[in-house]
Amino acid sequence: MINREPVETFHGTAHPGTEGDVNRAFIKDPDDAARPEVPPERPQSPHPNYVTPAGLQRLRAQAADLAARLDEAGPAMDPYERALLQRDLRWVEGRLQRAVPVDPAAQAPDRVRFGTTVEVRHEDGSTESLTIVGEDEADPGRGRISWLSPLAEALLGAEPGDEVAWRRPAGKTRLEILGVRSS
Repeated sequence: MINREPVETFHGTAHPGTEGDVNRAFIKDPDDAARPEVPPERPQSPHPNYVTPAGLQRLRAQAADLAARLDEAGPAMDPYERALLQRDLRWVEGRLQRAVPVDPAAQAPDRVRFGTTVEVRHEDGSTESLTIVGEDEADPGRGRISWLSPLAEALLGAEPGDEVAWRRPAGKTRLEILGVRSS
């Protein structure tokens, strides 16, 4: 008759007839207790990082804020929280290094370009103002759309009086360009 009761071992509980050790993959190494898990890096966009002057200022302010938070926290900060802040700072610094400033005021407002604000009329007659901005500046709820969005792609290059087709998930719609101005 085989005894099926667990046997206590140094590394854990084992059953008779096993090696007596628990696979090392399932044991937390006490030396790892003080080491934080490393958060994954935030990927950078493969596209040029066009930014308006205001967008560039916001990125610089964000980098300064993250650096200040790291400095203020000192060694008492939770190691994982420190790793997150360091990762975010590396990401923002990468965005700054890749930044391509575009001044909308230096462009003629004769057509929709990066940084301009365009007034459009929808098929239902409603109007909306949209500003074409960089990826980091986009806020669709406030009418700030990324230059890479399908809507911006439909609008870029259009002039007042033009109609453009916008392919959206709900189907194709037409927009009339009412006006363009520098932001």
